Amino acid sequence: MPGVYVLEPRVFSDARGFFAETYNARRFAELGITGEFVQDNHSRSVLGTLRGLHYQLEHPQAKLCRVVVGEVLDVAVDIRHGSPTFGQSYSVLLTAENKRQIYIPRGFAHGFVVLSDVAEFLYKCDDFYYGDDDHGVAWDDPKLGIDWSITQPLLSEKDRHNPRLADVAPTSLPKYQPG
Repeated sequence: MPGVYVLEPRVFSDARGFFAETYNARRFAELGITGEFVQDNHSRSVLGTLRGLHYQLEHPQAKLCRVVVGEVLDVAVDIRHGSPTFGQSYSVLLTAENKRQIYIPRGFAHGFVVLSDVAEFLYKCDDFYYGDDDHGVAWDDPKLGIDWSITQPLLSEKDRHNPRLADVAPTSLPKYQPG
């Protein structure tokens, strides 16, 4: 998926534990990731919790996500109106053990489901969160075809009522801007 990156940091392990550099502005700029991160978030969730699929319209956020405890399936969906990959999703398994990260650019809906007893999920954002600009797409939209690995997730009340992507007006979606 153009603009979505799965990053595998170099990990240095020995008998004491490990060290990994999880963010380096120069290295990220070499990949084309040049936004300035302004907010860090940390969530802890139990097995079966599904958070998403969320996006902000007026204050879109690029996100750099990783897991420090447990295991999640992380999903990005291109919801940019007019994009050649509109409605397509990309998923990756993020675990404390594999230390993978995913970079999700602006204009994508984002969500994850917890596949371990608990998971602690950390993510950096390149814009602040504005609650009145919070939008969502149904996690189980059949046209998205996402295999979440579960059928009965734990959802917030808000996420239970998110619309299918086809039911969201184009004016309520991010606009695709080529190049």
